[in-house]
Amino acid sequence: MKERFESLVEHLIQNGFFLEEAVEILEKNLIERALVSTNGNRSATAKLLGIHRNTLQRKMMEYHLGSPRVRRKPPRRVSSVRKRSMAG
Repeated sequence: MKERFESLVEHLIQNGFFLEEAVEILEKNLIERALVSTNGNRSATAKLLGIHRNTLQRKMMEYHLGSPRVRRKPPRRVSSVRKRSMAG
């Protein structure tokens, strides 16, 4: 594994990749594969990658991975209607 990684690093250096670009490629692919292996479970993916779930969310947005989480407002409470006693 180490030899393959060193070979990849050598290839990137020889072909003029900037560090930032190489990191983006690596992060994006790791996140994509981790999401697949956890069936899209973001909490499990974050745990697998050793990062906080919020960091995973931010990186997913940055790399346009998956569908964005829709934050829903909780339903409004319906005030209970007082029962009026019918005097009569």
